[in-house]
Amino acid sequence: MDSGKASDRIRWLQSELSRHARLYYEKDQPEIEDADYDALFRELQDLEARFPEFSTPDSPTRRVGSAPARQFAQVVHNVPMLSLQNAMDDSEFLAFDERVRKALGLQSVDYVVEPKIDGLSCEIVYRDGVLVQASTRGDGQVGEDITANVRTIKDVPQRLKALSFNAEPGLFDEVSPPLPELFEARGEIYMPTEPFRQMNQERLDAGMSAFANPRNAAAGSVRQLDPAVTASRPLRFFAYTVGRLDDREILSQRDLLRRLREHGFQVSSLIRPARGAAEVLDAFKRLGSERDSLPFEIDGAVVKVDSFELQRELGEISRSPRWAIALKFPPRREKTVVNRIVVQVGRTGVLTPVAELEPVKVGGVMVRRATLHNIQEIRRKDIRIGDVVEVQRAGDVIPEVVRPVISERDGNETIFNMPDRCPSCLEPVAGRQDEIAWRCTNISCPAQFREHVIHFASKRAMDIEGLGERMADLMIEAGLIHEISDIYALTVTQISALDRMGDKSAAKLVAAIEASKRRPLAALINALGISLVGETTARDLASNFGSLAALAAASTEDLRQVQDVGPIVATSIFDFFQSRRNLDLIERLRQAGLTMMNESAAGGGPFEGKSFVFTGSLQKMTRDKASDLVISLGGKVSGSVSRGTSFVVAGSDAGSKLAKARELGVAVISELDFLAMAGADA
Repeated sequence: MDSGKASDRIRWLQSELSRHARLYYEKDQPEIEDADYDALFRELQDLEARFPEFSTPDSPTRRVGSAPARQFAQVVHNVPMLSLQNAMDDSEFLAFDERVRKALGLQSVDYVVEPKIDGLSCEIVYRDGVLVQASTRGDGQVGEDITANVRTIKDVPQRLKALSFNAEPGLFDEVSPPLPELFEARGEIYMPTEPFRQMNQERLDAGMSAFANPRNAAAGSVRQLDPAVTASRPLRFFAYTVGRLDDREILSQRDLLRRLREHGFQVSSLIRPARGAAEVLDAFKRLGSERDSLPFEIDGAVVKVDSFELQRELGEISRSPRWAIALKFPPRREKTVVNRIVVQVGRTGVLTPVAELEPVKVGGVMVRRATLHNIQEIRRKDIRIGDVVEVQRAGDVIPEVVRPVISERDGNETIFNMPDRCPSCLEPVAGRQDEIAWRCTNISCPAQFREHVIHFASKRAMDIEGLGERMADLMIEAGLIHEISDIYALTVTQISALDRMGDKSAAKLVAAIEASKRRPLAALINALGISLVGETTARDLASNFGSLAALAAASTEDLRQVQDVGPIVATSIFDFFQSRRNLDLIERLRQAGLTMMNESAAGGGPFEGKSFVFTGSLQKMTRDKASDLVISLGGKVSGSVSRGTSFVVAGSDAGSKLAKARELGVAVISELDFLAMAGADA
């Protein structure tokens, strides 16, 4: 693969993996199974290793989970909440065991095998034994504050127990210590199977939609703004680790599990010690045989090196520990018939073919529809309308067609082709029958509109504080907005008439809308939601073209001159500006008074011709604000250091970019130096 193709593929993988992470962690609406996600993730890891020049700091391979939602306060974890590598079969686990033994120089390793509960990861912090804070994993570094909601879960102790008692011999057999000053318990919030089914039936009886599975139900219940809603849901909690650990008496995972239990947490009785890989696989098979009889969903086992000393010796990589792995169960499969194939339009305009099936039970759940992902996947698997197919619940969550049963074809099956017009707005779509992604590029498409509004108003786009998911829903339901430009015609009277909105809140929102008109050009480009164009690319485009008019007039060849913009991204941008509806919308935004060019575009600026790279943590402003400042003064911002970089601005905890700058002889300045150069207040 040449560098051009590698760059395009890496960008597509980064975009697609980020989208699926948001669906899983933020929306609780996963579209693909874990195995498919893992395959894409591994492909990205391999490509970034072979072409490191195209790797970016915000790549999914360097992140855990997804960014915390804006409606919750943010909580910084003292110790990052890492993700786990996955083993999809015995051979992948045996390879993990071999790596561990080789790194430690041991013939055999003691492990602990724990059930992998299908729920929501959570950290609960206690000070002097009292619960003071609870948070989601978020992106691993920063999570969402869900303290009030977690207090309603009966398995979560409000105070830690400090009783001395002898537990049953074996796994838990020592006496608990005094209460620690700081204790950061971590575990999984989940919903038991039977209460989940009862709750879903009650929702259906009340005319409400049902949750897809217990994991989504648990995640949605915990991430409620009203703790009373959470309290009404049948949530439970299993603890399995801690954040920062200051207790020197705890030397192993087994010690830690005992300590958690002594402090009053529920710890799974299915946890087993295992000496060596053979015992691990035996314990995993026993879990699999018990799976259907358990009162909660598990999707595999988590295998951890027991000794903390050995864990420290093995260490971690950027997003996961080297001493633990998730050993996943294979998905369950059944046969059924594809009655027809319909096309859904996703929030980013992607057209996804979906099979409507003869109803069949898969893993205890009745399946009537299953994703086909994209036209290339349909072609690769040769799935036809009328086929008998194997269906599985991907990751035991999302139904998916695995393959057709060729031997059962009778000649009446029909080959499916993608439509040339969007099923929602009937506008022409971008895509060919041999391409993976088909998209509706109409930014006003009804199927995409809600998500476009939310993205447009988000902090890293137009930053309209107060216009989040709930407000977008209220405005759309009330008929106040039918396209993005309608936001700028809203009045205090219209907004104050909405549910729970008074004059003061409405006036504040109108002021935020007015202030957004002055956002930098890069923010507007990002806000438009052009497929494959994220925050960094939006800055590069704003910096290179200077105005939205120039960007709209650019050819694909012009676009490819921009750093890191390959042919696929260039085509996506070009197609966006070929839509008359999109151009009409941009004109209405211009008439509303939005910034359509860089402040420096008309007459240069003090940073004209200079390129900046930011690394480490800034103290006076966020990186976003600093980047906006550079662009407004005529400069460019890059995500990587090269010989063409003018300055590297190094904040605290600067990393590899600082080392690269010194290696190349690039000027390194402090944040205060940068602010002085920009003429900004320090």
